Amino acid sequence: MNIIASSQYTVIIGLGVTGLSAARFLQKNHVKFLMMDSRDNPPNQDAFCKEFPDTQLLTSQLESDVLLHASEIIISPGMSLKTPELQPAIEAGVPVIGDIELFARVVDKPVIAITGSNAKSTVTTLVGEMATAAGLTPAVGGNLGVPVLELLDKPDIDIFVLELSSFQLETTFSLKAKVATVLNVSADHMDRYDSLASYHKAKQRVYLNAQQVVVNRQDMLTHPPLSRDAVVWSFGDDRPDLKGFGLTLSGEDSYLTYEFKKLMPVSELKIKGKHNAVNALSALALGTAAGFSVESMLSTLREFKGLSHRCEYVSTIDDVIYINDSKATNVGATIAAIEGFAGNSKNIILIAGGDGKGADFSTLSPVIEKAVKVLVLIGKDADDIANVIAEQVTVVMSKSLSEAVAIAKAHAVSEDIVLLSPACASFDMFSGFEDRGNQFIAAVEKVAA
Repeated sequence: MNIIASSQYTVIIGLGVTGLSAARFLQKNHVKFLMMDSRDNPPNQDAFCKEFPDTQLLTSQLESDVLLHASEIIISPGMSLKTPELQPAIEAGVPVIGDIELFARVVDKPVIAITGSNAKSTVTTLVGEMATAAGLTPAVGGNLGVPVLELLDKPDIDIFVLELSSFQLETTFSLKAKVATVLNVSADHMDRYDSLASYHKAKQRVYLNAQQVVVNRQDMLTHPPLSRDAVVWSFGDDRPDLKGFGLTLSGEDSYLTYEFKKLMPVSELKIKGKHNAVNALSALALGTAAGFSVESMLSTLREFKGLSHRCEYVSTIDDVIYINDSKATNVGATIAAIEGFAGNSKNIILIAGGDGKGADFSTLSPVIEKAVKVLVLIGKDADDIANVIAEQVTVVMSKSLSEAVAIAKAHAVSEDIVLLSPACASFDMFSGFEDRGNQFIAAVEKVAA
């Protein structure tokens, strides 16, 4: 199989886990390549040199002349297509692709493709578990967990369930998903995109060639501009219609509902909050489009406890609940978390802040004004958040996360919720959102002692 034109050589840019998986894929398919990384000592350098002793590795800079003469460039999703050293090759027509495009060229099993600004990891994991409950053998990965090219090596796979980022979709052209969705769109990665419109355009690429699409009824940015026939399913927290999943009230109970049929009470979900009910509905829509049985999906929903660092219950101290939502690295995710836990009065003490990635924090104002009683801010962009929020709520600045937790505890009263949902990336203070979440858990344990 001629996977990549190889009259010259292919260049892989970026020696992270994705780049290493691409190198293994190319070697297996007898494609001549070299590796390039702009860092002096890239991660996985020793492993690469040991595994590919005869393959050239260029470090410390990207060499435009080498890229210009490549037959194809495989780029890490972490590198912008606007990188100056890439421009001569792009202008000369050298194809620039990513690992998802390599995967799409050879995959011969159904694919469920999931993207969105928020909740895609939760929904991807949930749909994977639904597939297993339906009697299938899924491979789950992509932007979540295992690089997609390594999933191809797993035996006896029935279906691929992939989380895809906008960065990955920018360089993907051949994916033909059985089911595709954009769960939601809110401003994210504005340090990389010129506008929300360009970010939205990248997300919409998941719908190219898809057989069926799942849209969010309450977010028009998730609806594709289809010019061809396609099966369209929908979800939302309102009353559903044909091919729709939603919420209906019966007495004092809210039910997950398909079209006009109630499926199960929301109270039976282990994942709590209105936003998680919507996540369950999106997973039901995706699974139904893929052919999973309703019974197996509902069984999964009754057992699914959610992901670590995503609206994760930590502890209850003096009748105050502590929630770790460290994975909320953008404004939209924090808005969803606040709305999901909001009560009839201001009951949330929010810990937020970090590296905002150029985000507009003003959209936080309405939900904070409605539900947050105290806002504790940490990190690089704390002042930027405070400047647009201060009139809506009491703001307290903190120098550390442990101090922030202590401040939150001092302000909390019975039935309040202390919510870590930063609306920012974590790398200004932590090694990643997992480190931030773990430090929050440790700080909660300390104030409980």
